[in-house]
Amino acid sequence: MSSTQTAADAAGLLGTQPLLEVTDLVTHFRSPRGLVRSVDGVSLTLERGRTLGIVGESGSGKSVLSRSIMGLVPRSTSVRSGQVIFEGRDISELSDEGYRELWGSEMAMVFQDPMASLNPVMRIGKQLTESLRYHLDMDKSDANETAVQLLRAVRIPEAERRMRAYPHEMSGGMRQRVVIAIALACGPKLLLADEPTTALDVTVQAQVLDTIRRIQERTNSAILLITHDLGVVAGICDDVMVLYGGRVMEQATAKNIFYQASHPYTIGLLHAVPRLDKDEETLVAIPGSPPDMARLPKGCPFCARCTFAQASCRNDMPQLMVSDLNPAVLRACHKSAAVMMSVGALEVEHA
Repeated sequence: MSSTQTAADAAGLLGTQPLLEVTDLVTHFRSPRGLVRSVDGVSLTLERGRTLGIVGESGSGKSVLSRSIMGLVPRSTSVRSGQVIFEGRDISELSDEGYRELWGSEMAMVFQDPMASLNPVMRIGKQLTESLRYHLDMDKSDANETAVQLLRAVRIPEAERRMRAYPHEMSGGMRQRVVIAIALACGPKLLLADEPTTALDVTVQAQVLDTIRRIQERTNSAILLITHDLGVVAGICDDVMVLYGGRVMEQATAKNIFYQASHPYTIGLLHAVPRLDKDEETLVAIPGSPPDMARLPKGCPFCARCTFAQASCRNDMPQLMVSDLNPAVLRACHKSAAVMMSVGALEVEHA
């Protein structure tokens, strides 16, 4: 069974029409060393009102996946294939003008670095009202009023005064909240968030995530969330996809990932997270480093770091298939979930 089939089957089991359906998405970049296989055959479905968390170490392909879905990957330096279906429409080969009609109003993205997203010579108010006036046809007064409300919603103090500020006059955390406000301005049906709370302290992080959650409940929007913080995943995500080497290693509900992870890489990530329910705990790091994306191994990209690797792992990439223990879990591993349980690899319990 292929990853495409299993992803489609999973969507069918849920009984809902997906807002977003990605099928065998490939994004490779040309380089002097050959093709860098950043995203290598990823399939996923995302329904309205649900949040999918994408997790994995740096270099796993998470950000490239989100940019590929948004149509933000430069065509001159990349090789792309696969389908991206949004609301039943194939947007894989849209022109730049076609994508611009979708950006902001239908789908929006929160980038990891706010200074790369904000125009340094435009005031915050101008950047907030731009999409409101373009997509929602608001007049200047209504757009300014809505922009102030958005700044208040993401907990920026003195919102009226901040409308006149430039990005360099704000802290990193405040700039990140402005970027989130811009992304949410037109009530997009799909929000792609790349580490949206990285620059925020814990209190503000919780407030911003609560704001995003409330807006999602009101608009029934879908969220694709990229994060390294498994605590954020546990708090906001319905489903989780684990990426490594540009491929999906495991995909399931958040509950199944935290309580019944059955892929060695997912288990390794969970073992590396500090727990609050133990006074003393030794964190276990995953040995080795992520693979060179231009020199990926023939078999499983994780085999060189995997304690349970065998000959088949080095020679053949396992297909993403339904777990032998739980039909709601998709995993790409030659070792069965039952075997992983038997060796005691799942002695991890996360709330």
